[in-house]
Amino acid sequence: QVQLVESGGGLVQPGGSLRLSCAASGTISIINTMGWYRQAPGKEREYVARISRAGSTNYADSVKGRFTISRNNGKNLVYLQMNSLKPEDTAVYYCYMYVITATYRSAPEAQYWGMGTQVTVSS
Repeated sequence: QVQLVESGGGLVQPGGSLRLSCAASGTISIINTMGWYRQAPGKEREYVARISRAGSTNYADSVKGRFTISRNNGKNLVYLQMNSLKPEDTAVYYCYMYVITATYRSAPEAQYWGMGTQVTVSS
């Protein structure tokens, strides 16, 4: 039905920047909240940021002021601009979206996840 694919991960030195993208495809009527989580080795999945359809944003304290989430509603894309990266930002980053696939009134939304993209911050 709906597939999410992340891109933009890689290896970067401390203090560097990366921009992650997540594209949704499939049967999509409306996408509400979009966001990102991350999971470091041996740790639980951790919330990073989210953005509403109207553009309201929220961030985890650990990334506030360094990461910026944005979206392109026309292209079903969500981005995560990551600046001033630290070794502790190393993780697999997963995007998620709440998607309405049907077109009738009050159709429910469902949450979809991407497969993840690796971000490694190391010198």
